[in-house]
Amino acid sequence: MILFFYNLALLAALVISAPWWLWRMSTTQKYREGLAERLGRVPARLRGGESPLIWLHAVSVGEVLAASRLVAEMDRALPGYRLVISTTTRTGQALARERFGAGRVFYCPLDLPWAVRAYLRALRPRLLILAETEFWPNLLNGCFRRRIPVAVVNARISDRSWPRYRRLKWLWRPVLGRLSRVLAQTRTDAERLRAIGCDPAHVSVSGNLKFDVRAAQQAEATRLLSALGAGLRFVVAGSTLEGEEAALLEAWPRLLETDPGLLLVLAPRHPERFGAVAALLQESGQAWLRRSEWNTQTARQPLKPGTIVLLDTIGELASVYSLAAVAFVGGSLFPTGGHNPLEPAQFGVPIVMGPHYANFRAITDALLAQEALQIAARGELAGALVDLLKNRHEAAAMGERAKAIFDQQAGATERTVRALQGLLNQEGVPA
Repeated sequence: MILFFYNLALLAALVISAPWWLWRMSTTQKYREGLAERLGRVPARLRGGESPLIWLHAVSVGEVLAASRLVAEMDRALPGYRLVISTTTRTGQALARERFGAGRVFYCPLDLPWAVRAYLRALRPRLLILAETEFWPNLLNGCFRRRIPVAVVNARISDRSWPRYRRLKWLWRPVLGRLSRVLAQTRTDAERLRAIGCDPAHVSVSGNLKFDVRAAQQAEATRLLSALGAGLRFVVAGSTLEGEEAALLEAWPRLLETDPGLLLVLAPRHPERFGAVAALLQESGQAWLRRSEWNTQTARQPLKPGTIVLLDTIGELASVYSLAAVAFVGGSLFPTGGHNPLEPAQFGVPIVMGPHYANFRAITDALLAQEALQIAARGELAGALVDLLKNRHEAAAMGERAKAIFDQQAGATERTVRALQGLLNQEGVPA
C-alpha cells in the first residue's frame, strides 16, 4: 500500500514538473545525457553473458571513489562473476567509466516501476549492492519480489539526514527490514540504521571504505604540475563550493607575503561551476590558467610563482593532493556538510577545513583527536594556512599524524568483500 501511494506521488510530481524538465533537457546537455538509460532502455553492452552478475550502485563521484578498491578486490575475489556499476550523476558516470571501463558502467534507472523492471529482467543480478544510503523503494521492492539479496556497503546516516530518517522510520521500516546485509561505517551509523528499521542481525560495522582508497596512479595533472612548477610550493584547495573560492582569493595575497614561491591549485567540486570560477579568477586580476588548456603541448609553459591553476578536470584531485605543502578541503566553510579529508591525509599533507563537516564527522573527529587537522572559519582561513606554511616542522608533524590515522583505519574493503562472499554463499550461489 505504501508503495502504491509512493508511485502515485511520484507520477504526480513528474506530471507537474514535466515542463521544467523538458526546458532543462532542451537547453542543457547534462539533462539529456543518459536519458534513455534512465527511463529503462538497457544498453546492449550489459545484455547477455553466461557469468552471474552483481550490480553495484554508486551515486556520484564520492561513492565511485570509495568503491574503487572494492571493485578491484571483488573482481579478484569473485572471478566467476560479472560486476557492473551504475551511477546517478554525470560526473560520477565519467569517473566510473575511467576507473572501471565503459563496458560495464551505466546510468541507474529512475525509480519508476517500468524502468526498474526492465533492468532487473535484463540483468537478472544475483546481488544488488548499494553504496552508502541510496534507498529507492521501487528498486528495492523489485529485488525483494525476485528474491535478489540486497546489501548496503559503507552505510551511513549523516547528522543532517538523521532527524529526517528518524521522523519517517515508520515509512522506512518495512523496506529496510528486508535488506540482506548492512555494513556500516561506524557504531553510530549502525545504531541509527537499526533504529530506522534495519534487522539488527543483518547490521554490522565494517569501517569506512574511504580509508582504503589510495590514488591508483599519478594523474597527468600531477606530473605536469610537478614538472612545470618545479621549485614552487603548492597550496591545494579541493572540492570547493560557491563562496569558498572567493575566500581563498581574499587570503591569497597574505599567503604570498608569507612565501612568494607559492602556487594555488583550485579544484571546484562541481564541473558545472568551472565556468563561474574561471570568471571569478578573471575578475580577480590574479595570474591564473586552466588545467584543461594543458591538453596541447604548446600551452605547457613553466609556471610562475603566484599562479593560480584552475583544476577543471574530473578524477585528478586525489593525486594532485600529493604535491601540497598544505591542503584546504572544501564544502566546509559554509553549512553544506564538508568533503573528504582522507584524500590529502593519505599523502601526509597537513589539512585545513572549515567548521562544517557533518557529512564526514567520524573521519574528521578522528583526525582532530590526534591534532592531525586544523579547523578554521572563513575569517581564520588565511591565518591557519599562513601558520602551516611558516611552521614547516609543525606542518610536517601534522601531516604524519594524518597519514598514520589513514593507515591505521585500513581494512574495510577486506571486511566488506568477506561479508559479500558470505552473503552469496548463504543465498546458495557459489562465491
